[in-house]
Amino acid sequence: MTSVAGWAAASTPGAFPPLPRAVAQSFYRRMRAVAPAAVGAIERDRAADPEQVFADTACGRLVGSLDDAGLRALGMWTHHWCMRFYDDDTRVGRRLVREIAARAELGWTADEVRWMLRESFSAGPAAADRFTLPRAAAAQLPPADRPPEGHWPEVEVPRQRSGRHAGA
Repeated sequence: MTSVAGWAAASTPGAFPPLPRAVAQSFYRRMRAVAPAAVGAIERDRAADPEQVFADTACGRLVGSLDDAGLRALGMWTHHWCMRFYDDDTRVGRRLVREIAARAELGWTADEVRWMLRESFSAGPAAADRFTLPRAAAAQLPPADRPPEGHWPEVEVPRQRSGRHAGA
């Protein structure tokens, strides 16, 4: 699994400090762990009724089965997938991103947020919802760890709900 813009873009200075290679690789390992289940759930939901309540979807059941670290990995993988394939049918993936973004208290780290922001900027403006999850995750960081507001455009972040299984 590689970044939208590749390792060179992910490791070059810019608006966000480059992540150490070991940190980025740890993200990829975590995302690879959830990827098979995520792909299966997304494919099942693509063929299902789009109006189905999220908790009753394959993605909803997957979300309900994961702890906070697993949800963060799933969110990062889905965000990455949507950024890479934004010209494909990403409706189900974008719904999954919005559902994860609406969950409070997942324990996001500053490095996870920076990684997602790099992905978002590399994807460009054609990628719908590209700042939804990074912005929601950044809001959960302590104020000193949040990226400056001027680094991203205004986006509507889903209202965050408390509780591990909120909305699932």
